[in-house]
Amino acid sequence: MSAVLLLGLLIWFLLHIRYLRWSVVLLCGAFGFLLAKTAAAPVVQSALDGFGGFLGQLQF
Repeated sequence: MSAVLLLGLLIWFLLHIRYLRWSVVLLCGAFGFLLAKTAAAPVVQSALDGFGGFLGQLQF
């Protein structure tokens, strides 16, 4: 499952319980969009891949 889908579901859930406001969601989306165009994008992607790999190795 992709991180975008998981984060999107988390944002939807937080909006649904009225924990977030639309302005915060738009600000976070704009920040993520701009971050993806910087030199930090590969570092963020590798960190997310590592975290996803770690979660994939967990056994309950």
